[in-house]
Amino acid sequence: MSTGENEQALRKIIDMTRWIAIFILLLHFYYYCYPFFKIFGLTWPFSDQVLGNIVQTGLYATFHKSKLIALGFLILSLIGAKGKKSEHINYKTTLRYIIPGLLLYFLSWFILVGKIHSVAPFIGYMVFVSVGFIFILTGGTLLSRIIRDALADDIFNEDNETFPQEERLIENEFSINLPAKYRFKGKTKNSWINFTAVFRSVIVQGGPGAGKTAFCIRHFITQALNKPDPYTMLVYDFKFPDLSLIAYNHWLKNKHKYKNKSGCYFINFDDLSRSHRCNPLDPVTMEDITDASESAKTILYGLNRSWQKKQGDFFVDSAINFVTAVIWYLRRYKDGLYCTLPHVIEFIQLDYSKMFTLLNMQSEVSSLITVYIQAFQNGAIEQLEGQIASAKIALATLSSPSIYYILSGDDFKLDINNPEYPKVLCLGNNPQKIQTYGAVLSLYVNRLLKIINKKNKLKSMLIFDEYPTIVADVTTTISTGRSNLICVLLGVQSINQLIKEYGKEQAEVIISIAGSIISGQVTGDGAKRLSEQIGRIMQDRQSLSINRTDTSVSKSKQLEAAVPPSKIANFSSGEFAGVLADTPQQPMPLKAFHCMIQNDFDAVNKEEKAYKPIPIVRDVTNMIVMKNFTTIKEEIEQIALSEMEKALEEDSED
Repeated sequence: MSTGENEQALRKIIDMTRWIAIFILLLHFYYYCYPFFKIFGLTWPFSDQVLGNIVQTGLYATFHKSKLIALGFLILSLIGAKGKKSEHINYKTTLRYIIPGLLLYFLSWFILVGKIHSVAPFIGYMVFVSVGFIFILTGGTLLSRIIRDALADDIFNEDNETFPQEERLIENEFSINLPAKYRFKGKTKNSWINFTAVFRSVIVQGGPGAGKTAFCIRHFITQALNKPDPYTMLVYDFKFPDLSLIAYNHWLKNKHKYKNKSGCYFINFDDLSRSHRCNPLDPVTMEDITDASESAKTILYGLNRSWQKKQGDFFVDSAINFVTAVIWYLRRYKDGLYCTLPHVIEFIQLDYSKMFTLLNMQSEVSSLITVYIQAFQNGAIEQLEGQIASAKIALATLSSPSIYYILSGDDFKLDINNPEYPKVLCLGNNPQKIQTYGAVLSLYVNRLLKIINKKNKLKSMLIFDEYPTIVADVTTTISTGRSNLICVLLGVQSINQLIKEYGKEQAEVIISIAGSIISGQVTGDGAKRLSEQIGRIMQDRQSLSINRTDTSVSKSKQLEAAVPPSKIANFSSGEFAGVLADTPQQPMPLKAFHCMIQNDFDAVNKEEKAYKPIPIVRDVTNMIVMKNFTTIKEEIEQIALSEMEKALEEDSED
């Protein structure tokens, strides 16, 4: 307990110790500079007798022994010294006094070396030693006034906001592992980002240039395809063919590892010669009318993104029911011979009288279109147009020969994780044509999600670069696909982008059920949410209080954000933070991370130069594409003609 009496007693002890140091130094002067004192008559027999007794103690056995003892007592007095703290005093200031003082204190010995014929050397010696003593005393006193601020040089709190991270490489047959470096207590250490529970899904977020593709998504593709037992894979390539080239070349190197023959397929609407053809409305996979309904929703939501937020609206639901009816009609007609999206688009363009007559001929479809038929029969054309026109206009934007060509073929099936024939499928988008291509690709993705999420299939990885640019409900796949060995990786620029495209509720569901999140530079809600997920750590806090009579420094510890939102908003390219999911078999106590992912770009560039281009699938001419386009139109006209004749014959028989 500190009291005034204790402080006063301590001060007296310090003063006494300092006086002892001065007294020993004066005895040193009296002994070694005795001729000086004798010349000026400053000697005394009694003092000489006392000095003789002191000599017998060995104090003057060597020249510097007494000086060292005096210096020792001085240092003892300085240890307990307490001066007013000042933020303007630092170690450099004190060393400017202490170092010259020590030099003067000890090197002044050279003045007394040799024969001395006058008192000047003695005077010079005592002056230099005294000045050195005073300098040491001054520097030591200033030393006690320094504010020892360990955080002063850490302006942005970099050293304080560090925490231990996983330095072990934890692998399993499914894992993806990214090498990294992180800072902890002023040191840079090697670490690993271990995605051991990949089937619990991964969200990769980061603004443009943050390094999502180069530092994260690329590694997922290459490592998944280089496993001893490679993944089957879907790659949604927003900027085709960046990711598709990586996937294709690594599939080429590892296709022999699959237990059965495998294939790598591409959907690309810009270069038809390098694209395969696939019918997403394959009648084999359209098991009931709910499949038709989901497909209708996907394609219309893709063409009208705002409709996702208007579910339950009369006109939105009417358009979906109408398209559902058309899809299911074509699925049931001749066992789905013409069940393709191009045929659906052309069918919708028929006259109302023909279209409703055909649809009404199938009992499963008639219940969906009753309201439209009644409106048509009652002459409520405006109401009918309101219900159907939005679907007709939207689907008409897909009336493109190249789209018709791709969607009407059957080069492969969407069951990429089929053990009999595993596949790597690359879906290529074009940033210049997001609205059109995105809707069609959304249909591919949603049909594929339903087909692959089944038991007894191969492990598969679904990679979505710029996920918000398509309409694909992955919540069910994330929730239930884990048991079926389905890994979903979603690349987004920010949480706000996801909310904008999918609505707040849907976005919240996707974010909350994702097992792992890795984030580059983001701002706003995305940075705040990530900071909260990483959590808080115990950090040192220091406050400086200065008043007229005293200066005090207070230190404390407090729980603060390990990675604040402001720091996340200022990440460099390749700098990532996040939280990982683990498995019961391989628990990870250190799930949070903030590090720089390590990439060997020289090796990557060398590898990319050796890449083979995406192969030409077939020689496609404009004549072939236009012929296919015309054939589809003619087939719908033929269906309408033959079915109308059949309906007339039935009416005449009645």
